[in-house]
Amino acid sequence: MHILFVTSEATPWSKTGGLADVCSALPKTLSLLGRKVSIVTPYYRCVRDWFLKNRGAEPEAMYGVTLSAPMGKNECRGGVRKATLDGTNATVYFIEHNDFYGREGIYNYQGVDYADNFQRFAFLSRASLELIRRLSLEVDIIHVNDWQTALVPVYLDTLYRSRSRLDSGISFGRVAYPKITDVAGDDAPLFDRIKTVLTIHNLRHQGRFWRGAMDSLGLDWSLFSYDKMEFYGQVNYLKSGVVFADAITTVSPQYAQEIQTKFFGERLQGVLRERANDLVGILNGIDTEEWNPAKDEYIPANYDVEHIYPGKSECKARLQEELGLPVEPKTPLLGVVSRFDPQKGLDLVAEVAGNFIEQYGVQFVILGSGERELGDRFRGLAYRYPRNFVLRDTFSVALSHRIEAGADVFLMPSRYEPCGLNQMYSLRYGTLPVVHNVGGLHDTVVNGSEENIRAGIANGFLLYCFSVDDMTKALNWTLECYRHRPDDWQKMMRTAMSCDHSWQKSALEYDALYNKLLSKI
Repeated sequence: MHILFVTSEATPWSKTGGLADVCSALPKTLSLLGRKVSIVTPYYRCVRDWFLKNRGAEPEAMYGVTLSAPMGKNECRGGVRKATLDGTNATVYFIEHNDFYGREGIYNYQGVDYADNFQRFAFLSRASLELIRRLSLEVDIIHVNDWQTALVPVYLDTLYRSRSRLDSGISFGRVAYPKITDVAGDDAPLFDRIKTVLTIHNLRHQGRFWRGAMDSLGLDWSLFSYDKMEFYGQVNYLKSGVVFADAITTVSPQYAQEIQTKFFGERLQGVLRERANDLVGILNGIDTEEWNPAKDEYIPANYDVEHIYPGKSECKARLQEELGLPVEPKTPLLGVVSRFDPQKGLDLVAEVAGNFIEQYGVQFVILGSGERELGDRFRGLAYRYPRNFVLRDTFSVALSHRIEAGADVFLMPSRYEPCGLNQMYSLRYGTLPVVHNVGGLHDTVVNGSEENIRAGIANGFLLYCFSVDDMTKALNWTLECYRHRPDDWQKMMRTAMSCDHSWQKSALEYDALYNKLLSKI
């Protein structure tokens, strides 16, 4: 089986968020399981800089390989460079187009999205298919990610396959459309075998552009209809991918259910319900080598599930010392590592922190940056309670590891959370998470109720409504368990640290999905 991942970013070369981690970790794990894997991603300026800094030279240029795609009245041409994903045999193809990708920033500059993003990522989608044709790659699965690559299934189905999936009546689609001129020619059989998987990492980001963008895509205007690419008068790339992909996945089972509802569906709940039989949630994994308290080089003392103490106590004491907090082993230390975004629900933390400091003397450490208003609220708390509240308004990999190891409790009350990674890091480090019961948080955290504690399955604490009252109740119960039920607390820590959230588990689920798709006619 040959799986081709198409992504707008991938670590270690380009990254703005968790998408980049997934699109390296999942291909790597599948490769180690024996699958043939390739990755297609843009050759951004930051990619070039990474190679020059870490390898001393740019990746190998594939001379004589030019990828062409019509973009409106113009013909866009790009080159290809290739490298190997570290630790695997997976080939990485970098699409080189200096006008599109040789810029500062991946999607925007100084917070302003590039006006031609609709062309930049349409070209990436089309170029990935031209790469298959140009190199005669025998690909079985094309796995695309988010709106930036969601046009791949559209191009494949309407231009490259000899027969449209929609016309065949296999899945979604109520209105047939005339077959667009086939561009694959004699290579059509190469594309007929391919199945597509679209992963939605965050439904809020959809790639919506004005209707005139259709003129640049090289697609027939008949596709601009309510049941295909049109969305309230705009072109919607993510919706288009949902309609045309053979299967759709989200990054947690709960999120797959939530996005079919009005509250979480971002106005796409209807089309997602139409594809419900082809929609599945597969929980993201974490890098269990990087996030391993037994071997973590960023923390002052190592520990594991069999020997939690004194290692974790030492991590807490050194973290308090580093942050300038009183080194008090019995004082609960609550941690946050997050971007300051309304999605993350940190306004609840800002709302309740003062009361818990005044009533219980707890300590807080916040690591992150983003929305200015929220940052100002945290700065105000740090000024008001210098012995209990610390803000580090930046990002530090090393400090994030030390917070996961040294804190007693991790706070993550997201309004919505497609998957979430930090709660899984916290579980692995025995730092019990307090989370909102949504998305991947629901799928990974089992509430510390009396019943669940007795059953030995509790590993954290849930708030079931996004409100100050529920946040307060959840924290009160958390602190009650921490202060007065040490045996139960340690039992929950051991349960948390025993959870398996490795990528191998997730990769096996994707592998099963790929095989299921390929078994269909």
